[in-house]
Amino acid sequence: MSGLVLKLAPNERVLINGAVIENGEKRSKIAIKTPNVNVLRLRDAIHPDNAATPVSRACYVAQLILSGDADPVEGRKQLLFAIEQLSQVFEDRDSRLLLADATQAAIDANPYQAMRKLRELLPREARLFAAARQ
Repeated sequence: MSGLVLKLAPNERVLINGAVIENGEKRSKIAIKTPNVNVLRLRDAIHPDNAATPVSRACYVAQLILSGDADPVEGRKQLLFAIEQLSQVFEDRDSRLLLADATQAAIDANPYQAMRKLRELLPREARLFAAARQ
């Protein structure tokens, strides 16, 4: 059985199925053998105050599902709705592919993959906002 292998930096924190785990003073590697475990590196987490743009809010919804702070069914509905709204703005091919992948991950109940794909849109969103201000 394979699994997820986390390589943690010294003192790095990770959320695993709702429990915050902090690494010690040295680098370490943790193998998670149980399937369908929700894992979030806290350095990748979005603080609620920083979820101020459409893409970051969609990422935050995925994060809430992943952390267990949102009902999976209701959270999935909200995530799919947010992705649908983003598809009205991002019209280029690469963004569409990322949104399609995020949608499929949400449908497959894989909020981590949805969040990962959505995070790739953050720089594009920043450029759109910067262009709109000019």
